[in-house]
Amino acid sequence: MTTVPKEMSSVRTQRETRSRDLRDWMAAVDRIGELKHIDGADWDVEIGTITEMGHHRGERSHALLFDNIKGHAKGYRVLSNTLNTVKRIALTMHMEIKGSRLDAVKDLHERLNNLNYIPPQYVDDGPILENVFKGDQIDMWKFPTPKWHELDGGRYIGTGSVDITADPDTGWVNLGTYRVMIHDRDTLGFYISPGKQGRIMREKYFAKGQPCKVAMSFGQDPLIYLAGGIEVPHGLSEYDWIGGVQGGAVPVIKGEYTGLPIPAYSEIVVEGEALPDQKLPEGPFGEWTGYYASSVRPEPLIKVKRLYHRSNPIILGAPPTRPPCEFVYMRCFLRSALIWKQLEAAGVPDVTGVWCHESGAARLYVFVSIKQRYPGHSRQAGMVASYCHAGAYLGRYVVVVDEDIDVTNTNDVLWAMATRSDPETDIEIIRRSWSGPLDPIIPREQKGHNSRAIIDACRPYEWKDQFPPVAESSPEVRRAAEAKWGKILDE
Repeated sequence: MTTVPKEMSSVRTQRETRSRDLRDWMAAVDRIGELKHIDGADWDVEIGTITEMGHHRGERSHALLFDNIKGHAKGYRVLSNTLNTVKRIALTMHMEIKGSRLDAVKDLHERLNNLNYIPPQYVDDGPILENVFKGDQIDMWKFPTPKWHELDGGRYIGTGSVDITADPDTGWVNLGTYRVMIHDRDTLGFYISPGKQGRIMREKYFAKGQPCKVAMSFGQDPLIYLAGGIEVPHGLSEYDWIGGVQGGAVPVIKGEYTGLPIPAYSEIVVEGEALPDQKLPEGPFGEWTGYYASSVRPEPLIKVKRLYHRSNPIILGAPPTRPPCEFVYMRCFLRSALIWKQLEAAGVPDVTGVWCHESGAARLYVFVSIKQRYPGHSRQAGMVASYCHAGAYLGRYVVVVDEDIDVTNTNDVLWAMATRSDPETDIEIIRRSWSGPLDPIIPREQKGHNSRAIIDACRPYEWKDQFPPVAESSPEVRRAAEAKWGKILDE
């Protein structure tokens, strides 16, 4: 477990420890033809709108690098739409992924099952130290922070970012992706949903009457952002998980003010503290459900004590928009693989597929396929998928299907629901589940809990062998016809 060190007894120099940074990632994406440069866009809604347009192009989309942004110096840039294609997700995960979306989930599932966690490596220098500011030198307005959506309450520098905190009792270091709003030159607002690890840590400090020290990175290898937005195993630092994925330690620098490990190759980092008795109005902000589901309310603020940035810094932006969008697309793959892993860890056998559907923002719809082995197997799979670590927060529907159904094919899943489930007997409702202020269907005064539906769309186990056969060619007949006639059909 990565913890905040008492002493830096094992320090390597920048020259000895190298890690991919955001610029390396962009160069790799450019080589595969998936990076576009856009000059002259306005930070006020226009960058957000162009990003939204890119979101809805799906696998045809490009990562978007904005420069010459209205009102800001050339070279102060914004990168958005980074993880919106399977190719870019694979590149980010240091993988080669081929085949269907389900093949990609299977590859990720296998990869995550075989990770050797590697803790970060402290270094004494890095590009993030090219420019260091404190006191009156700090100015958060210098960056071309977008106002992403028309109804947003301000400019959000933290969308593709990570907040770095340490548990006051154990020193466990957590990286979480929580939205960050600029209030003024040296004051930021940060909203964290109830139950999230960063919020629990913050509440622990506040309960002790202590400030919560926080470091925030606003531009870094997208793998670091990706890790901050998914559910790595409880008690494990995202730094260790990232090290396992990339096969080498993440180089970090001990923050001068907070003592927290900050990525040595980040573009922009701040250090500061949140105080128990200081809040400012935060929001609204268009969130991952596709709605403004929470209004303006007082939230803790961060007083920035140190500002670090590279020369010609880049903000990594990942604003949520109406699904499907980049913010949720990469989570569809990673969360599907994590739920699959956690189903197996809970003893659910013969899982053949998991898909967290993009229309449900990778949370509200979870589809699971199994090869049924015993009575109740399908209900067990649905319950565990709904309540495991990766699936517990703000879920809505879990649909369990047989192994002949492709969970990434919505038509397949809907067909199974329509023909293999009986609403009276095959829907289980779970009440008082973990939700939060972002849940659009829950009235404001009742937010915090929601209900879940587990839909068993498998053939009834007791008579599955007598269930009507599917009116479809067998695989053997189809392969023979494909070999003989497929070329003609493709002409």
